[in-house]
Amino acid sequence: MTRKPRTSTPMPIPSLAKVFEALSDESRLAIVQLLLDGESRTAGQIAESVSLPASTCSYHLSKLLNAGITVCRVEGTHRFPVLRRAELDDHFPGLLDLIRQGAPVRA
Repeated sequence: MTRKPRTSTPMPIPSLAKVFEALSDESRLAIVQLLLDGESRTAGQIAESVSLPASTCSYHLSKLLNAGITVCRVEGTHRFPVLRRAELDDHFPGLLDLIRQGAPVRA
């Protein structure tokens, strides 16, 4: 029997101030820029892509999850952070476009 992927229950969309607070860290901003392409990546793959130690990346992914910017999709034993693109676009039109157009951030 194949299990369907499940997604964590998303946090409510935070205020713009909370979103900016979460994105004010260069490492978290780099992670969001990476997630904008929609590809599924594990925390380890994200850590490697943004040049962070796995434990530090996990900390930042937790901050993004708790801020309501991402959700976690679970497939078996794998967890994939996913950007809440539609909700963020609905509440903060243009924000993700600005992040996408910004210069690449190095963690």
